[in-house]
Amino acid sequence: MNPLVLQYRRLKRQISDLRGYFDFDRRGNDIVRRTDFSHCPRPVLLLYGFFSTRRTFEVLERRLRRDSYCVWSINLGGLFDAFNTHGIDESAEKVREKVERLYARYPDMGPLSIIGHSKGGLIGRYYIKRLGGDRRVKSLITLGTPHNGSSTAYLGVLTAGILSKSVWQMTPMSPFIRRLKIGAFPRSVRFVSMYSKQDKASPFPCCILEDNGTNNLFNVELQGVAHRDFLLKRSVYEVIRRELALGYGDPVPDLRIAPNRLLNPVP
Repeated sequence: MNPLVLQYRRLKRQISDLRGYFDFDRRGNDIVRRTDFSHCPRPVLLLYGFFSTRRTFEVLERRLRRDSYCVWSINLGGLFDAFNTHGIDESAEKVREKVERLYARYPDMGPLSIIGHSKGGLIGRYYIKRLGGDRRVKSLITLGTPHNGSSTAYLGVLTAGILSKSVWQMTPMSPFIRRLKIGAFPRSVRFVSMYSKQDKASPFPCCILEDNGTNNLFNVELQGVAHRDFLLKRSVYEVIRRELALGYGDPVPDLRIAPNRLLNPVP
């Protein structure tokens, strides 16, 4: 078959897989605040992905609250102050400011866990590794995050590259990605990358963490999970719940749904 035809079909599949993930509702960051930070032993910060809003975490947030986690999120701003198009380093600085302000107001809060979807995972990684976030954070769980950059980002360069610095940062082995890899990740933070070979937005192996001298990095493979499914599938949530418990040193819950395949730790 003609290589151009194959490339066209591959591109068409990628666009189809991404459809429904992006949230173009500018009101998507207008969510009801439900967390009582005055009694918050296990806070969980949710960081959403590129061109999305906090509303993408609606299902995951409800499940975490049901299991007694203190869940919260941050409006990361961006295009129209809504769609998370700012640079990853800039967004991470905003996270640092918000976290410090919250702990100053509620000093009895417990250690923080961060769950980041797609670009949100890179924001969390940068905050912990480069901005001193390891003083606050106990564990980082990333969902479909392109830690090595994603070829899908080239689509963003062609469409939103003028508007978003972060699209360029997420291209394969960009200068930003290479700099972020320099040095060991803080040993005090458990770092888990959950990925799927069926994820077309962050295609395998772009989510794989590489050994950089620590023993606290873990890759978890889930089968049959598309990019948006990380936020919706019950089977994914069961693994998230397990990893949060491990991060906090809590008893590990029995997985009510089979977790597919777990690859631990980073080889």
